[in-house]
Amino acid sequence: MTPPPSGQITGWGRHSVAGVEVRSEDLESASRAVPLSRGLGRSYGDASLPPADAPRALNTTLADRILGFDEQTGVLHAEAGLSLEEMNRLFLPRRWFTPVTPGTKYVTLGGMVASDVHGKGQHRQGCFGHHVLALRMRVADGRVLVCTPDQHPDLFAATVGGMGLTGHILEVTVRMQRVPSPWIAQRSERIPNLDAFLHGLERAAHDWPYTVGWIDCLATGSAMGRGNLISGRWAQPEEAPQHLPPASRRFQLSFDYPAWVLNRASIAAFNELKYRSQLRASSEDVVSPEGFFYPLDRIRHWNRLYGKRGFTQYQCVLPREAGPGAVHRVMTTLTERGGASFLAVIKDFGRDGAGMISFPRPGITLALDIPLRDGTQALVDALNEQVIREGGRIYLTKDSLTRPEHFRAMDGARLDAFNAVRDRWDPARKFKSALSVRLLGDRLY
Repeated sequence: MTPPPSGQITGWGRHSVAGVEVRSEDLESASRAVPLSRGLGRSYGDASLPPADAPRALNTTLADRILGFDEQTGVLHAEAGLSLEEMNRLFLPRRWFTPVTPGTKYVTLGGMVASDVHGKGQHRQGCFGHHVLALRMRVADGRVLVCTPDQHPDLFAATVGGMGLTGHILEVTVRMQRVPSPWIAQRSERIPNLDAFLHGLERAAHDWPYTVGWIDCLATGSAMGRGNLISGRWAQPEEAPQHLPPASRRFQLSFDYPAWVLNRASIAAFNELKYRSQLRASSEDVVSPEGFFYPLDRIRHWNRLYGKRGFTQYQCVLPREAGPGAVHRVMTTLTERGGASFLAVIKDFGRDGAGMISFPRPGITLALDIPLRDGTQALVDALNEQVIREGGRIYLTKDSLTRPEHFRAMDGARLDAFNAVRDRWDPARKFKSALSVRLLGDRLY
Protein backbone atom coordinates (compact mmCIF):
# COMPACT_ATOMS: atom_id res chain seq x y z
CA MET A 1 0.00 0.00 0.00
CA THR A 2 1.46 3.38 -0.98
CA PRO A 3 1.46 6.25 1.51
CA PRO A 4 -1.45 8.66 1.29
CA PRO A 5 -0.77 11.74 -0.83
CA SER A 6 -0.48 15.14 0.76
CA GLY A 7 -3.54 17.37 0.83
CA GLN A 8 -7.23 16.56 1.00
CA ILE A 9 -9.65 15.21 -1.58
CA THR A 10 -12.78 16.93 -2.85
CA GLY A 11 -15.96 16.18 -4.71
CA TRP A 12 -16.16 17.33 -8.32
CA GLY A 13 -18.08 20.42 -7.19
CA ARG A 14 -14.90 21.32 -5.22
CA HIS A 15 -16.64 22.58 -2.09
CA SER A 16 -16.99 19.26 -0.23
CA VAL A 17 -13.57 18.45 1.25
CA ALA A 18 -12.50 15.59 3.51
CA GLY A 19 -9.74 13.07 4.08
CA VAL A 20 -7.00 11.65 1.91
CA GLU A 21 -6.75 8.77 -0.55
CA VAL A 22 -4.94 5.48 -0.07
CA ARG A 23 -3.93 3.88 -3.37
CA SER A 24 -3.35 0.18 -3.84
CA GLU A 25 -3.18 -2.36 -6.65
CA ASP A 26 -4.52 -5.00 -4.27
CA LEU A 27 -8.04 -4.00 -3.26
CA GLU A 28 -8.66 -7.24 -1.42
CA SER A 29 -5.97 -6.59 1.18
CA ALA A 30 -6.21 -2.78 1.26
CA SER A 31 -9.97 -2.83 1.79
CA ARG A 32 -9.58 -4.09 5.36
CA ALA A 33 -8.43 -0.72 6.64
CA VAL A 34 -10.75 1.97 5.26
CA PRO A 35 -14.51 2.67 5.36
CA LEU A 36 -15.07 3.76 1.76
CA SER A 37 -13.88 3.12 -1.80
CA ARG A 38 -13.36 5.94 -4.26
CA GLY A 39 -12.68 5.84 -7.99
CA LEU A 40 -12.00 8.89 -10.16
CA GLY A 41 -13.85 11.30 -7.87
CA ARG A 42 -16.56 12.50 -10.27
CA SER A 43 -19.39 12.46 -7.73
CA TYR A 44 -20.15 16.13 -7.24
CA GLY A 45 -20.58 16.40 -3.48
CA ASP A 46 -19.55 14.23 -0.55
CA ALA A 47 -20.65 10.77 -1.75
CA SER A 48 -17.06 9.60 -2.34
CA LEU A 49 -15.53 11.38 0.64
CA PRO A 50 -14.75 9.58 3.92
CA PRO A 51 -16.34 10.55 7.23
CA ALA A 52 -14.48 12.85 9.61
CA ASP A 53 -13.74 10.10 12.12
CA ALA A 54 -12.06 7.82 9.54
CA PRO A 55 -10.56 10.29 7.07
CA ARG A 56 -9.16 7.90 4.48
CA ALA A 57 -10.70 6.54 1.28
CA LEU A 58 -9.43 3.60 -0.74
CA ASN A 59 -8.65 4.78 -4.26
CA THR A 60 -9.35 1.90 -6.65
CA THR A 61 -7.82 3.21 -9.87
CA LEU A 62 -4.62 1.12 -9.67
CA ALA A 63 -6.72 -2.06 -9.54
CA ASP A 64 -7.89 -1.90 -13.13
CA ARG A 65 -7.15 -5.30 -14.65
CA ILE A 66 -9.45 -7.04 -17.10
CA LEU A 67 -9.91 -10.57 -15.76
CA GLY A 68 -11.92 -12.00 -18.64
CA PHE A 69 -13.98 -11.15 -21.71
CA ASP A 70 -16.21 -13.41 -23.76
CA GLU A 71 -16.24 -12.19 -27.37
CA GLN A 72 -19.39 -14.21 -28.11
CA THR A 73 -21.58 -12.98 -25.25
CA GLY A 74 -19.93 -9.67 -24.40
CA VAL A 75 -19.55 -10.58 -20.72
CA LEU A 76 -16.73 -8.56 -19.16
CA HIS A 77 -15.13 -9.44 -15.82
CA ALA A 78 -12.81 -6.77 -14.44
CA GLU A 79 -11.49 -5.14 -11.30
CA ALA A 80 -13.52 -2.26 -9.92
CA GLY A 81 -10.89 0.36 -10.73
CA LEU A 82 -11.10 -0.13 -14.50
CA SER A 83 -12.12 3.20 -16.05
CA LEU A 84 -14.82 3.71 -18.63
CA GLU A 85 -12.28 5.62 -20.70
CA GLU A 86 -10.10 2.51 -20.90
CA MET A 87 -13.09 0.27 -21.62
CA ASN A 88 -14.05 2.47 -24.56
CA ARG A 89 -10.49 2.55 -25.86
CA LEU A 90 -10.18 -1.22 -25.80
CA PHE A 91 -13.65 -2.37 -26.79
CA LEU A 92 -15.17 0.19 -29.13
CA PRO A 93 -12.78 -0.75 -32.00
CA ARG A 94 -14.03 -4.33 -31.50
CA ARG A 95 -17.65 -3.08 -31.76
CA TRP A 96 -18.50 -3.46 -28.08
CA PHE A 97 -19.62 -0.62 -25.81
CA THR A 98 -20.79 -0.22 -22.25
CA PRO A 99 -24.55 -0.95 -22.01
CA VAL A 100 -25.09 2.35 -20.14
CA THR A 101 -22.80 5.36 -20.01
CA PRO A 102 -23.04 8.48 -17.86
CA GLY A 103 -22.07 11.90 -19.19
CA THR A 104 -18.37 11.43 -18.45
CA LYS A 105 -15.95 8.63 -19.29
CA TYR A 106 -13.84 9.48 -16.24
CA VAL A 107 -15.58 7.00 -13.95
CA THR A 108 -14.70 3.49 -12.79
CA LEU A 109 -16.66 0.27 -12.96
CA GLY A 110 -17.07 0.30 -9.19
CA GLY A 111 -18.34 3.87 -9.27
CA MET A 112 -20.81 3.03 -12.03
CA VAL A 113 -22.23 0.25 -9.86
CA ALA A 114 -22.29 2.34 -6.66
CA SER A 115 -24.19 5.15 -8.39
CA ASP A 116 -26.21 2.81 -10.65
CA VAL A 117 -25.44 5.33 -13.36
CA HIS A 118 -27.90 6.23 -16.07
CA GLY A 119 -27.46 8.00 -19.37
CA LYS A 120 -29.15 9.26 -22.49
CA GLY A 121 -30.63 5.80 -23.08
CA GLN A 122 -32.35 5.28 -19.73
CA HIS A 123 -35.79 5.14 -21.38
CA ARG A 124 -34.62 2.06 -23.35
CA GLN A 125 -31.68 0.46 -21.54
CA GLY A 126 -32.36 1.33 -17.94
CA CYS A 127 -29.41 1.79 -15.62
CA PHE A 128 -25.98 0.20 -15.43
CA GLY A 129 -27.09 -2.13 -12.65
CA HIS A 130 -29.64 -3.77 -14.95
CA HIS A 131 -26.69 -5.20 -16.91
CA VAL A 132 -24.47 -6.25 -13.98
CA LEU A 133 -24.33 -10.02 -13.55
CA ALA A 134 -22.15 -10.36 -10.44
CA LEU A 135 -20.12 -8.43 -7.89
CA ARG A 136 -17.17 -9.61 -5.84
CA MET A 137 -16.90 -7.58 -2.67
CA ARG A 138 -15.59 -7.39 0.87
CA VAL A 139 -18.29 -7.07 3.51
CA ALA A 140 -18.08 -5.75 7.05
CA ASP A 141 -17.22 -9.03 8.78
CA GLY A 142 -14.13 -9.38 6.57
CA ARG A 143 -15.43 -12.00 4.16
CA VAL A 144 -14.89 -11.65 0.44
CA LEU A 145 -17.89 -13.04 -1.41
CA VAL A 146 -19.71 -13.01 -4.72
CA CYS A 147 -23.22 -11.61 -4.87
CA THR A 148 -25.66 -11.76 -7.77
CA PRO A 149 -29.41 -11.26 -8.22
CA ASP A 150 -29.77 -14.87 -6.99
CA GLN A 151 -26.87 -15.20 -4.53
CA HIS A 152 -27.14 -12.81 -1.56
CA PRO A 153 -29.81 -10.89 -3.53
CA ASP A 154 -30.45 -8.39 -0.73
CA LEU A 155 -26.79 -7.37 -0.65
CA PHE A 156 -26.68 -7.16 -4.45
CA ALA A 157 -29.77 -4.94 -4.59
CA ALA A 158 -28.46 -2.66 -1.85
CA THR A 159 -24.97 -2.39 -3.39
CA VAL A 160 -26.21 -1.38 -6.85
CA GLY A 161 -26.89 2.32 -6.36
CA GLY A 162 -25.90 2.01 -2.69
CA MET A 163 -23.21 4.70 -2.83
CA GLY A 164 -20.48 2.39 -1.52
CA LEU A 165 -22.19 1.93 1.84
CA THR A 166 -22.54 -1.87 1.84
CA GLY A 167 -18.92 -2.91 1.32
CA HIS A 168 -15.92 -2.58 -0.95
CA ILE A 169 -16.65 -3.55 -4.57
CA LEU A 170 -13.59 -5.48 -5.75
CA GLU A 171 -14.67 -6.91 -9.11
CA VAL A 172 -17.59 -6.44 -11.50
CA THR A 173 -19.06 -8.76 -14.12
CA VAL A 174 -21.22 -6.94 -16.69
CA ARG A 175 -22.68 -7.71 -20.11
CA MET A 176 -21.44 -5.30 -22.77
CA GLN A 177 -23.48 -4.10 -25.76
CA ARG A 178 -22.67 -5.06 -29.36
CA VAL A 179 -22.72 -2.00 -31.68
CA PRO A 180 -22.77 -1.99 -35.50
CA SER A 181 -20.11 0.72 -35.88
CA PRO A 182 -18.08 3.07 -33.67
CA TRP A 183 -20.08 6.13 -34.82
CA ILE A 184 -23.33 7.80 -33.75
CA ALA A 185 -26.09 8.97 -36.09
CA GLN A 186 -27.39 12.17 -34.46
CA ARG A 187 -30.40 14.42 -34.91
CA SER A 188 -30.54 17.94 -33.42
CA GLU A 189 -33.71 20.00 -33.07
CA ARG A 190 -34.40 23.53 -31.86
CA ILE A 191 -37.32 23.47 -29.39
CA PRO A 192 -39.26 26.69 -28.60
CA ASN A 193 -40.52 26.01 -25.05
CA LEU A 194 -40.94 23.50 -22.26
CA ASP A 195 -44.25 21.99 -23.43
CA ALA A 196 -42.76 21.36 -26.86
CA PHE A 197 -39.71 19.87 -25.19
CA LEU A 198 -41.74 17.38 -23.18
CA HIS A 199 -43.65 16.35 -26.31
CA GLY A 200 -40.38 16.15 -28.24
CA LEU A 201 -38.78 13.83 -25.68
CA GLU A 202 -41.83 11.57 -25.74
CA ARG A 203 -41.84 11.47 -29.53
CA ALA A 204 -38.09 10.89 -29.85
CA ALA A 205 -38.14 8.06 -27.31
CA HIS A 206 -40.13 5.90 -29.74
CA ASP A 207 -37.57 6.23 -32.52
CA TRP A 208 -34.22 6.90 -30.87
CA PRO A 209 -32.38 4.87 -28.20
CA TYR A 210 -30.57 7.97 -26.93
CA THR A 211 -32.18 11.34 -26.17
CA VAL A 212 -31.13 14.38 -24.16
CA GLY A 213 -31.98 18.06 -24.09
CA TRP A 214 -30.28 21.28 -23.11
CA ILE A 215 -32.73 23.90 -21.84
CA ASP A 216 -32.45 27.62 -21.18
CA CYS A 217 -33.31 27.83 -17.50
CA LEU A 218 -33.47 31.66 -17.55
CA ALA A 219 -36.05 32.04 -20.31
CA THR A 220 -39.48 32.93 -18.96
CA GLY A 221 -43.03 33.25 -20.22
CA SER A 222 -43.82 31.48 -23.47
CA ALA A 223 -40.09 30.76 -24.02
CA MET A 224 -39.57 28.97 -20.69
CA GLY A 225 -37.66 25.74 -21.26
CA ARG A 226 -36.62 26.47 -24.82
CA GLY A 227 -33.53 24.61 -25.96
CA ASN A 228 -32.01 21.95 -28.16
CA LEU A 229 -33.09 18.30 -28.27
CA ILE A 230 -30.41 15.79 -29.28
CA SER A 231 -31.30 12.24 -30.33
CA GLY A 232 -28.94 9.49 -31.39
CA ARG A 233 -28.43 5.85 -32.32
CA TRP A 234 -25.46 3.75 -33.34
CA ALA A 235 -24.79 4.30 -37.04
CA GLN A 236 -24.97 1.34 -39.41
CA PRO A 237 -21.73 0.40 -41.23
CA GLU A 238 -22.99 1.70 -44.58
CA GLU A 239 -23.72 5.19 -43.20
CA ALA A 240 -20.61 5.55 -41.03
CA PRO A 241 -17.02 6.41 -41.95
CA GLN A 242 -14.81 3.36 -42.38
CA HIS A 243 -12.15 4.63 -40.00
CA LEU A 244 -12.31 4.89 -36.21
CA PRO A 245 -13.37 8.23 -34.73
CA PRO A 246 -10.32 10.42 -34.11
CA ALA A 247 -9.32 11.35 -30.58
CA SER A 248 -11.12 14.47 -29.45
CA ARG A 249 -9.14 17.65 -29.10
CA ARG A 250 -8.90 18.55 -25.44
CA PHE A 251 -8.62 21.93 -23.83
CA GLN A 252 -7.69 22.73 -20.27
CA LEU A 253 -8.77 25.29 -17.73
CA SER A 254 -5.53 25.91 -15.87
CA PHE A 255 -6.78 28.37 -13.26
CA ASP A 256 -9.85 29.10 -11.17
CA TYR A 257 -12.15 31.62 -12.81
CA PRO A 258 -13.09 34.67 -10.72
CA ALA A 259 -16.51 34.29 -9.09
CA TRP A 260 -17.91 37.29 -10.98
CA VAL A 261 -17.48 35.60 -14.38
CA LEU A 262 -20.56 33.43 -13.91
CA ASN A 263 -23.40 35.79 -13.14
CA ARG A 264 -26.97 36.06 -14.34
CA ALA A 265 -26.02 38.24 -17.30
CA SER A 266 -23.16 36.04 -18.53
CA ILE A 267 -25.22 32.86 -18.12
CA ALA A 268 -28.12 34.47 -20.00
CA ALA A 269 -25.74 35.41 -22.83
CA PHE A 270 -24.38 31.88 -22.98
CA ASN A 271 -27.89 30.42 -23.06
CA GLU A 272 -28.91 32.75 -25.88
CA LEU A 273 -25.80 31.84 -27.89
CA LYS A 274 -26.31 28.12 -27.34
CA TYR A 275 -29.95 28.27 -28.34
CA ARG A 276 -29.10 30.17 -31.53
CA SER A 277 -26.24 27.78 -32.34
CA GLN A 278 -28.84 25.37 -33.74
CA LEU A 279 -29.10 27.29 -37.00
CA ARG A 280 -31.81 25.16 -38.61
CA ALA A 281 -34.98 23.79 -37.09
CA SER A 282 -33.41 20.34 -37.29
CA SER A 283 -30.27 18.73 -38.66
CA GLU A 284 -28.76 15.26 -38.90
CA ASP A 285 -25.16 14.13 -38.90
CA VAL A 286 -22.84 11.25 -38.04
CA VAL A 287 -20.65 12.12 -35.06
CA SER A 288 -18.12 10.49 -32.76
CA PRO A 289 -19.30 8.86 -29.52
CA GLU A 290 -16.91 11.13 -27.61
CA GLY A 291 -18.71 14.28 -28.69
CA PHE A 292 -22.15 12.73 -28.32
CA PHE A 293 -21.80 11.11 -24.90
CA TYR A 294 -19.05 13.18 -23.25
CA PRO A 295 -19.11 16.79 -24.50
CA LEU A 296 -17.70 18.24 -21.27
CA ASP A 297 -14.80 15.78 -21.19
CA ARG A 298 -13.21 17.85 -23.95
CA ILE A 299 -12.38 20.47 -21.32
CA ARG A 300 -10.04 19.26 -18.58
CA HIS A 301 -10.82 20.69 -15.14
CA TRP A 302 -13.97 22.36 -16.44
CA ASN A 303 -15.14 22.59 -12.83
CA ARG A 304 -12.66 25.46 -12.38
CA LEU A 305 -15.10 27.60 -14.34
CA TYR A 306 -17.10 27.98 -11.13
CA GLY A 307 -14.25 29.50 -9.15
CA LYS A 308 -12.81 28.61 -5.77
CA ARG A 309 -16.19 28.37 -4.04
CA GLY A 310 -17.25 25.62 -6.44
CA PHE A 311 -20.73 24.58 -7.50
CA THR A 312 -23.41 22.02 -6.90
CA GLN A 313 -25.40 20.04 -9.41
CA TYR A 314 -29.02 19.68 -8.47
CA GLN A 315 -30.58 16.68 -10.21
CA CYS A 316 -34.11 15.55 -9.51
CA VAL A 317 -36.62 13.21 -11.15
CA LEU A 318 -40.29 14.14 -11.33
CA PRO A 319 -42.59 11.11 -11.63
CA ARG A 320 -44.67 10.65 -14.74
CA GLU A 321 -47.88 10.64 -12.72
CA ALA A 322 -47.15 14.23 -11.59
CA GLY A 323 -47.75 15.34 -15.18
CA PRO A 324 -46.03 18.01 -17.27
CA GLY A 325 -47.04 20.70 -14.80
CA ALA A 326 -44.48 19.37 -12.32
CA VAL A 327 -41.58 20.36 -14.58
CA HIS A 328 -43.10 23.85 -15.01
CA ARG A 329 -43.43 24.27 -11.26
CA VAL A 330 -39.83 23.24 -10.54
CA MET A 331 -38.53 25.52 -13.29
CA THR A 332 -40.65 28.37 -11.93
CA THR A 333 -39.21 27.79 -8.45
CA LEU A 334 -35.72 28.03 -9.93
CA THR A 335 -36.31 31.24 -11.87
CA GLU A 336 -38.33 32.98 -9.16
CA ARG A 337 -35.54 32.30 -6.67
CA GLY A 338 -32.98 33.82 -9.01
CA GLY A 339 -31.35 30.49 -9.83
CA ALA A 340 -29.12 30.66 -12.89
CA SER A 341 -27.79 27.37 -14.23
CA PHE A 342 -24.92 27.52 -16.71
CA LEU A 343 -25.81 24.02 -17.83
CA ALA A 344 -29.35 22.64 -17.55
CA VAL A 345 -30.13 19.17 -18.92
CA ILE A 346 -33.47 17.41 -19.33
CA LYS A 347 -34.01 13.70 -20.05
CA ASP A 348 -36.81 11.20 -19.73
CA PHE A 349 -36.60 8.04 -17.65
CA GLY A 350 -38.47 4.91 -18.69
CA ARG A 351 -37.97 2.57 -15.74
CA ASP A 352 -36.91 2.33 -12.11
CA GLY A 353 -33.24 1.93 -11.29
CA ALA A 354 -31.80 -1.48 -10.54
CA GLY A 355 -30.94 -0.95 -6.87
CA MET A 356 -32.87 -0.40 -3.65
CA ILE A 357 -32.11 3.34 -3.52
CA SER A 358 -31.22 3.93 -7.17
CA PHE A 359 -32.20 7.37 -8.39
CA PRO A 360 -34.25 6.84 -11.59
CA ARG A 361 -37.96 6.24 -11.85
CA PRO A 362 -40.28 6.74 -14.86
CA GLY A 363 -40.61 10.46 -15.45
CA ILE A 364 -38.58 13.54 -16.32
CA THR A 365 -35.19 14.38 -14.83
CA LEU A 366 -33.68 17.86 -14.61
CA ALA A 367 -29.98 18.46 -13.88
CA LEU A 368 -28.90 22.00 -13.00
CA ASP A 369 -25.33 23.21 -12.42
CA ILE A 370 -25.56 26.01 -9.83
CA PRO A 371 -22.59 28.13 -8.65
CA LEU A 372 -22.12 28.22 -4.88
CA ARG A 373 -23.29 31.58 -3.61
CA ASP A 374 -24.65 32.86 -0.29
CA GLY A 375 -28.22 31.97 -1.31
CA THR A 376 -27.57 28.56 -2.85
CA GLN A 377 -28.60 26.55 0.23
CA ALA A 378 -31.94 28.39 0.36
CA LEU A 379 -32.44 27.72 -3.36
CA VAL A 380 -31.76 23.99 -2.94
CA ASP A 381 -34.14 23.91 0.04
CA ALA A 382 -36.88 25.50 -2.07
CA LEU A 383 -36.27 23.12 -4.97
CA ASN A 384 -36.35 20.12 -2.62
CA GLU A 385 -39.61 21.26 -1.05
CA GLN A 386 -41.17 21.52 -4.51
CA VAL A 387 -39.81 18.12 -5.56
CA ILE A 388 -41.29 16.61 -2.40
CA ARG A 389 -44.69 18.08 -3.29
CA GLU A 390 -44.40 16.52 -6.76
CA GLY A 391 -43.48 13.09 -5.36
CA GLY A 392 -39.96 13.18 -6.84
CA ARG A 393 -36.47 12.58 -5.50
CA ILE A 394 -32.84 13.65 -5.95
CA TYR A 395 -29.66 11.96 -7.18
CA LEU A 396 -27.23 11.30 -4.33
CA THR A 397 -24.22 11.17 -6.68
CA LYS A 398 -24.75 14.84 -7.49
CA ASP A 399 -26.01 16.08 -4.12
CA SER A 400 -24.13 18.13 -1.56
CA LEU A 401 -26.70 20.43 0.10
CA THR A 402 -29.87 18.40 0.72
CA ARG A 403 -31.02 18.29 4.34
CA PRO A 404 -31.72 14.88 5.93
CA GLU A 405 -35.36 15.71 6.63
CA HIS A 406 -35.91 16.56 2.95
CA PHE A 407 -34.26 13.35 1.79
CA ARG A 408 -36.35 11.26 4.16
CA ALA A 409 -39.52 13.01 2.97
CA MET A 410 -38.62 12.02 -0.60
CA ASP A 411 -37.41 8.49 -0.01
CA GLY A 412 -38.29 7.33 3.50
CA ALA A 413 -39.74 3.89 2.69
CA ARG A 414 -36.87 2.92 0.39
CA LEU A 415 -34.36 4.29 2.89
CA ASP A 416 -35.81 2.14 5.68
CA ALA A 417 -35.52 -0.98 3.51
CA PHE A 418 -31.95 -0.07 2.55
CA ASN A 419 -30.94 0.50 6.16
CA ALA A 420 -32.48 -2.86 7.11
CA VAL A 421 -30.05 -4.55 4.68
CA ARG A 422 -27.16 -2.53 6.13
CA ASP A 423 -28.26 -3.65 9.60
CA ARG A 424 -27.97 -7.30 8.51
CA TRP A 425 -24.60 -6.97 6.78
CA ASP A 426 -22.95 -4.09 8.65
CA PRO A 427 -24.69 -3.37 11.98
CA ALA A 428 -21.73 -1.38 13.31
CA ARG A 429 -21.65 0.82 10.17
CA LYS A 430 -18.06 0.04 9.30
CA PHE A 431 -18.81 1.37 5.83
CA LYS A 432 -19.87 4.99 5.75
CA SER A 433 -19.12 8.26 4.03
CA ALA A 434 -19.42 11.98 4.59
CA LEU A 435 -22.72 11.75 2.70
CA SER A 436 -24.11 8.96 4.89
CA VAL A 437 -23.24 10.94 8.02
CA ARG A 438 -24.93 14.03 6.59
CA LEU A 439 -28.06 12.38 5.17
CA LEU A 440 -28.60 8.87 6.53
CA GLY A 441 -27.91 9.35 10.21
CA ASP A 442 -24.63 7.42 10.39
CA ARG A 443 -22.81 8.49 13.54
CA LEU A 444 -19.24 9.59 14.04
CA TYR A 445 -17.29 7.76 16.72
